[in-house]
This record gives sequence, structure tokens and C-alpha cells, in this order.
Amino acid sequence: MSSATPSLVGRVLRRIEIDVRLLGMLSALALIALAFNRASDGVFLTPRNLYNLAVQSSVVGVMACGMVLVIVSRHIDLSVGSLLGFAGMLAALLQVDGLLAGSRLSWPSASLIALACGGLIGAAQGWWIAYRGVPAFVVTLGGLMIFRGSAYLLTDGRTVAPLDPGFERLGGGIEGSIGVGPSWALAGVAIIVIALLTLRTRAERRRHGVTVPPLWAEAIRVGLPVLGVLAFVAVMNAHTLPRSDVGRGLPIPVLVLIAVGSSMHVVSRATRFGRHVYAMGGSPTAAARAGIDLRRVTLVVFTAMGLLAGIAGVLTSARLGAGTNSMGTLSELAVIAAAVIGGTSLAGGVGSVAGAVLGAVVMQSLENGMVLLGISSAVRQVGIGAVLVLAVWLDTVWTRRGDAL
Repeated sequence: MSSATPSLVGRVLRRIEIDVRLLGMLSALALIALAFNRASDGVFLTPRNLYNLAVQSSVVGVMACGMVLVIVSRHIDLSVGSLLGFAGMLAALLQVDGLLAGSRLSWPSASLIALACGGLIGAAQGWWIAYRGVPAFVVTLGGLMIFRGSAYLLTDGRTVAPLDPGFERLGGGIEGSIGVGPSWALAGVAIIVIALLTLRTRAERRRHGVTVPPLWAEAIRVGLPVLGVLAFVAVMNAHTLPRSDVGRGLPIPVLVLIAVGSSMHVVSRATRFGRHVYAMGGSPTAAARAGIDLRRVTLVVFTAMGLLAGIAGVLTSARLGAGTNSMGTLSELAVIAAAVIGGTSLAGGVGSVAGAVLGAVVMQSLENGMVLLGISSAVRQVGIGAVLVLAVWLDTVWTRRGDAL
């Protein structure tokens, strides 16, 4: 009886076509939330804390979307935290002391310049790796030190503030959300997109003679994300503005994460470039023999990573309302951990954007929960480090066993 049960569960999951790893992570996240909620006397699952958790997860989630492709292609980027700090400081400095100070377009222009700078730095690092053969570990380790020091040199170590109120909205503060009505409207759009994609997939499978899941399995597979969208928007709307009953709705950093995550998912799964990244990670030799330009793929991957680090820098400085030299410190570890916890294999060739975003939420949930319990920073680092080691070990076990179900 016990041996038959896993087979039955495996058959059901295969019919529904749900990623078992993703399901396991969702289950782990639910257990973490329930445990912290009980330990914090119900504070963890309040709308206010979940709103803050969503905003806090956005920065790591944005960079984790790029880190997936970096690790899948058998590289690593240790400079993303320092690049975040440099881009965030640059965006702040341009608004306060730069040529753009006082202009009506100061913060949009400063943000675009910071993003462009992040992309150019990523491209420069990618060039050294792809066309000069310097290992990514060495190049990005140097970048970690160079851009951390450069952020300090930009302002001689001083904090840059105050920033433009329009810019601060990007950080998800008091006015950094879109409101209840637009949030429900976006939820409706998301549900329509899910339904249309499902219908399109079924039609494509029929046309190519591929087995179509039964309606009950399709209903479960579509119903779960729809319920997730509705529940998430309801929680964000339940968090109200100070001294009022007006719901905040979806915070802007979360919208940025959704846009970045959706775009990177499409790039990784539905484009030739994405297939080349995974082929390169699976076997660089075979990919080169198949005609894939490995150097170009590497250059584009690191350029995208730099651009996403720039976005994260803008969001961070907007959330803080200032440019500080501590921005992004040790963020590279959180980003790499999020990708690995999300199922990205350090051996390359395996990983998903959705898993990385979920890994970022898991990482931030652990951090947030321990803060609520008053646990010291040192103990928090020990706990998160242990979780990372456990995640890598589980990935190794999973790889050895294969898909047991």
C-alpha cells in the first residue's frame, strides 16, 4: 500500500502537469508562513506585514530573474550587490547634485541613466568573460570590490537625500501603490491571459498530435494560479493607508517584479536565445558544435544581469528615500541563494525564473519572520546560510535520483 501511494500521486501530478519542485517550494513556503505566524502571535500573516514582505522580496526577485540565466549558463555573478549600490547611488546623486537637479524630468532621466549604466557594466564584465577568457568568478569578484568602492567615491561616503517624491513612489512607500480599483483590473487581465494561454496551448497540442490533459486536470492547473492571483490582490488591497480605510493595492516594486519576471520567463522558455542558454549550460561542447555562439550568449546574459541590477538599485534607493553606501551589501548572496533555493542547479542547464522568484520570497520570508521574532542579525545569517546549504544538498539528491515520480 505504501509503495503504491507515491505512484498514484505521481500519476496525478503528471496529469495535472505541475512542476513537483515548484509544488514542494510552495508547500515549504506555506509551512514557513504558518510557523512564523504562530510564533509571532499572528503578526506575520497580517496584510501590513505581507505588503512589506512583497516589497522587500521585489529587489532580490528582480535580480534573481537574471541570476537564473547566469547560473544556468554555468557562470556566476558576485558583483550584483555592489552594482545595485553603485546604480542606486548614481540615480540619487543625479537628482540631488547632478546636472538634472531641479529639473521636472530629473528622476525619470536619473533612473534611465542608472539602468543604462548597469547594462553597460554588465556588458563590460561579459566581454571580459566571453572574449578574453577570464573566469566569471574572478571578473565579478573584482566587480564586487570596484563598484562598491566606486559608489563610495561618487559622494565621498555621504548619504544623498532628499530625493524627488515621484522617484520615491517607485519604492512602494505611502504613495507607492496603484490603488484598489486598478489592482483588481490587473488581476482580471492576468486571469484572462492565463485562460487564453491555456486555450492556446490546448489547441497547439491538438494540432501537433500531443496528448491533451483531461478537463479536470486542466481546471486544477488553471484554478490554482487564478486563486493565487485573487488572494494576493485581496491581501494587498486589505492593507490600508495610514489613518484611513483606503486600500493601497499592488505596490509598484511588485509590478516591476511581475513585469521583469514575465519578460524573463518568456525569454528563457519561448525564444531561441533562451534555448541557447539552456543548451550551453547543459553541454557547452555540444552547444558549440551545434553552431551556438557561446561568447555572444555569455555577453547578452551578463548585460541582462547588469540591467536588472540597475533596476534593483533604482528600487532600493527609491524605497530608502536616499542614496546610501550600504545599499546592496551582501545582496549577491541573497540573490544566488534565491536562485539555488528556487531549483537552479549550480552545475548549469537547469533552472526557472518562477522558481527563482519563489526562492526570493522564501529567503525574504525567513528574514522577515526572524526580524519579527527579534532574532539578532548574526543568528539570522546563520539560519539563512544553513537553509542555502540544505537547498544545495536537496538539489544534489534530486539530481541523483532523477524524477522519482
